[in-house]
Amino acid sequence: MPIHNRITSFLKAHYRDMLALLEKMVRIQSGTFNKQGVDQMGRLITSTFQSNAVSCQVMEQDTFGNHIVVTSLCKNRFDKQILLSGHMDTVFPKDTQFNWYKEDNTHCFGPGVIDMKGGLVAGIFALKALDNEKLLKKIPVKFFFNSDEEIGSPSSKNYIQKEARNSAFAFVLETGGRNGEIVTGRKGNLSLELKIKGIAGHAAFAGKDKASAIAELAHKIIAFESLNNLDRGISVNVGKVKGGIGPNTVPEHAMARIDFRFTGIADRADLEKRISEITNKKDISKTSSHFAILSSRPPMPASEQNKELFQAVQETGASVGLSVSEEFRAGVSDANLIAGEQTPVIDGLGPIGAMDHSEEEYLIKESLLQRSALLACALIDCWEKYKKGLLF
Repeated sequence: MPIHNRITSFLKAHYRDMLALLEKMVRIQSGTFNKQGVDQMGRLITSTFQSNAVSCQVMEQDTFGNHIVVTSLCKNRFDKQILLSGHMDTVFPKDTQFNWYKEDNTHCFGPGVIDMKGGLVAGIFALKALDNEKLLKKIPVKFFFNSDEEIGSPSSKNYIQKEARNSAFAFVLETGGRNGEIVTGRKGNLSLELKIKGIAGHAAFAGKDKASAIAELAHKIIAFESLNNLDRGISVNVGKVKGGIGPNTVPEHAMARIDFRFTGIADRADLEKRISEITNKKDISKTSSHFAILSSRPPMPASEQNKELFQAVQETGASVGLSVSEEFRAGVSDANLIAGEQTPVIDGLGPIGAMDHSEEEYLIKESLLQRSALLACALIDCWEKYKKGLLF
């Protein structure tokens, strides 16, 4: 299609600009709890939109970074919009030594380069390509940049869900699969903190009935780990434990943080029942236990509408010379929140890379251009199909 060729040509002409913006983003330390750094990311993002075809809104936040909302200014009003979603925060803390950017002929390296600053760059330049074709006046797009995805989107969750309800469909710009896969489904997750209280005492005088918080926690760890059921797609991991003050003291306090992954809503209900049962069961007398949910996301089923949306994007990919396939991912993202509102959504539309959440994080450079072109053209094609009743 001629318009696809023009989109691709525009992005090729701005390839160095894309890499320059990526470098600027990666060099900003934007760990979730570094509000100053995340807000600097937000200011950089808004500075890239100088067109009268979009509006930029800063959603002020007290604890976390401010959210940024970029909206196309369509000449016509539509009942529904297209939602794009991407996060500005990274998992790396403010004092990390992983604070550099570098690139070679084929790769870019740095904190957040693929999770998910590369996706943000791809999305920003996809909108620039549409603007170059005067299409942001015709296609209703809302791009939500949130500041706290890496800890479960506590301050942005309600906004994302609201925008999802107003959307015909949504694209989330997390990293693409290593072979270019696009995500049509994800597991849900539940993260909780378990606290145990026992009775402190001197280890030298402790009897067999000592009320050790650590001993009680040990029983519960084994019980929780026994809930792993790979056949049902349920995984449980006790990832952090803490307790006691020294070997000569019976521990009065102990805690654990536990991650649960599941594929269906019924699985979550079953897990919540078992969590309560394990927490309430007392293996060591005179101890007490309680838990608090730290974060959660619903599952993102690989629904028929998600698959239909993927197929439309796959057709667009073929028209621009990109072969894409679908995958189901165990990890969670804000796509889970969108799916929870029954809005068709696919994820993994960002560039390709790997080793995110580590100091080996990298992005494959050619995929930045490819995925931006795919996204821009998919926005055009999918909106046309939706308007004509050929999608959903």
